[in-house]
Amino acid sequence: MGLNKQSFIRGTFVLTLSSFFTKGLGFVNGIVLARFLGAEGVGLLMIAHPLLPLFITMTELGLPVAISKLVSEAEVKGDEARIKRILAVSLSVTGTLSIVLTLVALFGSKWIASIVLADQRAYYAMVAITPIIPIIAMSAVLKGYFRGRQNMNPLALSDILENVAQIIVIIGVVNMLLPYGIAYAAAGAMGASVIGEGVGLLYLFSVFKWANRGKSKEQRRFVPSVRLKGDRTLRDLLRIGLPMTGSGFIHSIYHAFLPLVITKSLVLAGVGVEMATKQFGMLAGYAIPLLFLPGFFTQSLSTALIPAISEASAEGDTRLMHSRMDMAMRTGLLVGVPCTVILYMWAVPLTTVVYHSPEAGVLLQLLAPLFFLHYFEAPLKAILLGLGKASTVMWNHIMTNIFEISLIFVLGSNLGIRGVALGFGLGILMLTVLNFYAVAGSIGFYFDFRMVIKAGIGGVVMTVTGLAAHRFLEQHVQLGATAALLGAILVSLLVYAITLQATRALRSRPKAPTIPVS
Repeated sequence: MGLNKQSFIRGTFVLTLSSFFTKGLGFVNGIVLARFLGAEGVGLLMIAHPLLPLFITMTELGLPVAISKLVSEAEVKGDEARIKRILAVSLSVTGTLSIVLTLVALFGSKWIASIVLADQRAYYAMVAITPIIPIIAMSAVLKGYFRGRQNMNPLALSDILENVAQIIVIIGVVNMLLPYGIAYAAAGAMGASVIGEGVGLLYLFSVFKWANRGKSKEQRRFVPSVRLKGDRTLRDLLRIGLPMTGSGFIHSIYHAFLPLVITKSLVLAGVGVEMATKQFGMLAGYAIPLLFLPGFFTQSLSTALIPAISEASAEGDTRLMHSRMDMAMRTGLLVGVPCTVILYMWAVPLTTVVYHSPEAGVLLQLLAPLFFLHYFEAPLKAILLGLGKASTVMWNHIMTNIFEISLIFVLGSNLGIRGVALGFGLGILMLTVLNFYAVAGSIGFYFDFRMVIKAGIGGVVMTVTGLAAHRFLEQHVQLGATAALLGAILVSLLVYAITLQATRALRSRPKAPTIPVS
């Protein structure tokens, strides 16, 4: 018995719903860690895995995206043998690399700790998190397989089970290890992450075995022809995966040097070292996380979009590609407008209520309009990956990172932290433009711009209504700051939804695509 293929809309809905729950579980997990470990213990956790993302990037080799694309193409052709080869080669490559890198990390842990750990008490936590490398690698392969099959249920449930298991283990293990010291308790928390990932992997493997339980031994057996074509399969996987690995390396290096560049630019602007650190914290720790908070919408959409575009591309169905692209752009627009309005209009109240830092609201308000483009950038990137343009995605990221870090340094040195924020926002603008032109040059670009007018009307109406509701709740009902803010946001979102329904934006369907614009 195989997996039931889901529609693009249903797959996106499943991932969005699960992302909402996992975001909530992650928030609970953070509260539990903060309560048990305190700021000092959480600091040890942050110090403990500086090289882990790099090791995971080296292990995965960008294969999850490649697997998703190639499996979806093979399924269109009904080529089950090719799907077997993709899985066999991917598991062999990631399994071998993950074991090697895990052994290197374990046997070289003392040397690594002496170089990269600012606090040597984080050594035990660093060692405890190392076994997660092969688990994540195996999970990534299976997740890529399920994406390619366009069934998102296993991904959604595995993420939820992983978070629940992690919270349960943290409560038990950290309490047990706290009497032995904060270093051992932090290591226990890291161990809980490994167990949580293990539970997720076990579930994914169980679903995979269940989906193939009805097949005969002959169908499950890897025949010689499958092995003989393994080299070609590896080339196909690496053709897509290596550019993604390159993007991961550049991303890791960029973020490693970014704090240094920002603080240095602020010092050159005349800001003291302590104040520069504080301002960097307000930007990176307060404003940017709030901007990325609604990101699970676009993340879920992009995850489902890659195999959907791959399938349409394999069938040569340009109309279907444009239909799915239009749906992604409309979703990004309809979600991006209210999120941008809320983050801009209530920037200071949000940072005051959440972080007790009204100063961060100024940075949030500056970034929110430019960050609106992020709701389009992620789907555009997914479209390029679905088309097999991984190298284009890599070079767009490289050019954007060079442009962004240069702009941050120049503007930060002259305008201070606002210049840094502006440089970050202009980087998002450049990446979106580059991805847009890459998509337009590949398949053309179609979009019903009447949706922009409808969403714009909804944004204006929700702004006016939301501000009036906020003023009324504060001055007349005399609710507290948190309740008034929450009430105003809920009212504005309700009015926005009603406006979209009234303008028929939610029921709008694109006409047949016109001649693509390249």
